[in-house]
Amino acid sequence: MTINDATYLGNPNLKKANVQQQWTKKQVQEYARCMEDPLYFIQNYVRIVSLDEGLIPFKMYPFQKEMVGTFHKNRFTICKLPRQSGKSTTMISYLLHYSLFNPSVNIAILANKAATARDLLGRLQLAYEHLPKWLQQGVMSWNKGSLELENGSKILASSTSASAVRGGSYNIIFLDEFAYVPSNVAEQFFSSVYPTISSGKTTKVMIVSTPHGMNMFYKLWTDAEERRNSYIPIEVHWSEVPGRDDKWKKETIANTSEQQFQTEFECEFLGSIDTLITPSKLRTLAYKTPETSNAGLDVYEQPQKDHTYFMCADVSRGTKNDYSAYVVFDVTKVPYRIVAKFKDNEVKPMMFPQKIYHVARAYNQAFVLIEVNDIGEQVANAMQFDLEYDNLVMASMRGRAGQIMGGGFSGGKAQLGVRTTKAVKKIGCSNLKQLLESDKIIVEDFDCINELSTFIVKGSSFEADDGCNDDLVACMFIFGWATDQTYFKELTNNDIREQMFKEQQDQLEQDMAPFGFVVNGLEDENIGNMVDEYGTKWNPIVRNYDSNW
Repeated sequence: MTINDATYLGNPNLKKANVQQQWTKKQVQEYARCMEDPLYFIQNYVRIVSLDEGLIPFKMYPFQKEMVGTFHKNRFTICKLPRQSGKSTTMISYLLHYSLFNPSVNIAILANKAATARDLLGRLQLAYEHLPKWLQQGVMSWNKGSLELENGSKILASSTSASAVRGGSYNIIFLDEFAYVPSNVAEQFFSSVYPTISSGKTTKVMIVSTPHGMNMFYKLWTDAEERRNSYIPIEVHWSEVPGRDDKWKKETIANTSEQQFQTEFECEFLGSIDTLITPSKLRTLAYKTPETSNAGLDVYEQPQKDHTYFMCADVSRGTKNDYSAYVVFDVTKVPYRIVAKFKDNEVKPMMFPQKIYHVARAYNQAFVLIEVNDIGEQVANAMQFDLEYDNLVMASMRGRAGQIMGGGFSGGKAQLGVRTTKAVKKIGCSNLKQLLESDKIIVEDFDCINELSTFIVKGSSFEADDGCNDDLVACMFIFGWATDQTYFKELTNNDIREQMFKEQQDQLEQDMAPFGFVVNGLEDENIGNMVDEYGTKWNPIVRNYDSNW
């Protein structure tokens, strides 16, 4: 037999299928040891490409060894790692071992982009080509998107999507940079793939990513930390990578930015850049599991007797490009609280009124404000005339004053809801920002937090970041606009703006306290005897309000 007869398509580095292999006693021993110990196999036989040194043995860092051990012992793992930490190399090395020493297994390498997945497969193929022939399985097929070995093992490389592995049965699914997969795609993927994953007793899912906002990866990671799911969390700090110290940190920040470093190396779950809500506030928002969840409706608190509820709705065409959504707020007292939300991209406009109607009735005949820019007017009309819902909130056009919220008797040209004009959106976003950042509204819904983390400045307004949605945020900023309306204050007996102003005024006075006090002449006779912890005596600043300051 010639060399070409023993190689796959003339590639001298690949063994063809059904070629007999002569084994030495030492090779048999080595094969058995590699089979039992993936770390031994990787450290002794896997070759990688270094930018500086070319093809070299894979010298593993301590945290990479721990990662392989965790992969090997557990079915579900999720890894939060910094940039350029060798996470992908570690993963494909383990997958190479698994495909060689486990017959008839199917492995899916999925990434946010198909090109990235194919690149990962290419690295695995490179490592495979540089294995000794006695360690190789014969090759049945070999291309950029997949490979098949004579032991029946197959590896597929594709983008992360619901259709990528639908209909197939996979022993391992590796998700690379899962945080960069759009939220709607990630949700569809898990709803489609999870039945396949859970059907086996030894199937593995390995998720590896650097954080990128508060999305599905954030949820899976947080749930893993709180032991609300089956994933074993693996976290690596940038300082665990050799060669990275405080000097390296300063240089990296100087060449990028503080926020980029926090996301890509400190692995903080920050949202997009230039978000409506400050990153410091977004980090404090924590979601919780709904009491009930069904058909797009998540309920966090059941209707309470004598409580007042306000619902805001945003309407889509039901074409899967965007979502019809509504958010139910408990406005009985401050802070306001989101108690339920609905989000669905398939519900038709003719059915959406029914979904609003039944939930609004359950929440004590909640006041309902619908966005009526487009198809929303049809939904509002159905609520008013077909379902005869009594607490539909209207708005009237009042010249330069814009839209004034009311019950339909406020004069002017009334409409069954609010049109999201530039003015309405500007006021709504401003009020929502104030409400959230001053803790006047409690948001515990994952989807709402996710959308807030990607609601960014675009031009002179705010919109969803590329590949993201803002339908729930639209409901929230419509609510923000409503809170500034006189009619809302009458419904709730709360003037939230006056309350926030008073709190800010009180805070300002407290902040100014160390520098003296502004008094009106009625001060306590002993006020000038105030002494601080350092022994300094403080006297009041006395001003006559009738004089010029």
